[in-house]
Amino acid sequence: MQFDMPLEQLREYRPERTEPADFDQFWQNTLADARQYPLNATFEPYDMGLPLIEAYDVTFSGYGGQPIKGWFLLPRNTTQPLPCIVEYIGYGGGRGLAIDWLLWPSAGYAVFAMDNRGQGSGWRTGDTPDTEIEGGNPQIPGFMTRGVLSPQTYFYRRLFTDAVRAIEAARSHPLVDASKVALAGGSQGGGIAIAAAGLQPDVAAVLPDVPFLCHYRRATTMVDSYPYAEIAQYCARHRTKIEQVFNTLDYFDGIQFAARATSPSLFSVGLMDDVCPPSTVFAAYNHYAGPKDITVWQFNRHEGGENFQTLEKLKFLAKLWGNEERTA
Repeated sequence: MQFDMPLEQLREYRPERTEPADFDQFWQNTLADARQYPLNATFEPYDMGLPLIEAYDVTFSGYGGQPIKGWFLLPRNTTQPLPCIVEYIGYGGGRGLAIDWLLWPSAGYAVFAMDNRGQGSGWRTGDTPDTEIEGGNPQIPGFMTRGVLSPQTYFYRRLFTDAVRAIEAARSHPLVDASKVALAGGSQGGGIAIAAAGLQPDVAAVLPDVPFLCHYRRATTMVDSYPYAEIAQYCARHRTKIEQVFNTLDYFDGIQFAARATSPSLFSVGLMDDVCPPSTVFAAYNHYAGPKDITVWQFNRHEGGENFQTLEKLKFLAKLWGNEERTA
């Protein structure tokens, strides 16, 4: 059932942002610290046994100079730089196998799939650990409260920094057109895409599906589903630290990044989504600063449009980039 606002209200829902005064400085300092380390992006050929697709096992330096894994795929025998989709992954998943990323190269694009530090064991494998170099705090199992008592130690400081460095790594490849890099992802991946677009606003497009990590203050009081329930459970146990928790989360809320993102975007939302409530998605969408559209899936939950939405994204990119010849 639909439990949130009517669609007409959702389209107008633009909550006030509780933005820290030093938000921009915090992220400028965070990215500057990461960029003190060489990017060291390496692309090792990887044989999938598929004659039409080339694959590369990627490593690059993310937050703290720590090595982050990924996959890079493109049509075989490419000789001219291609548009590239940097793909971010949902909560609990990792980069998986190279063969998981055939969609975009099948459409004639390159794809750069970033591994999620520490998460690749929930539903798809990963290869990147999360190193907490600053320490942290006791936490509810999962990642939502990992280091949550300070923006300096919070898990998503590291993951969002990795996401920006992934854009830089993708652009470093000679067969990527650096002016045509789009960001995509579903759920957590969609939230990461919005954050990266706000931190790196010169990307060509943003494609967040049913995005997570938006409007925490509403989400955690609306639904008792995971992963938002991790935050609510933490606050139920640590009763005196509630405002401290949400003060940290304000540095990582998608509505702050959306207000800084200016690239053309295509969002999606499921009106029956009880994991990422529709109002939290529309909060980010309505604050989004650039050209935007949203596909509404009226009777869907957190699965959203699935491959129906994939078709919408393919059409969106074809319109954005045209149908120019992309391979020799």
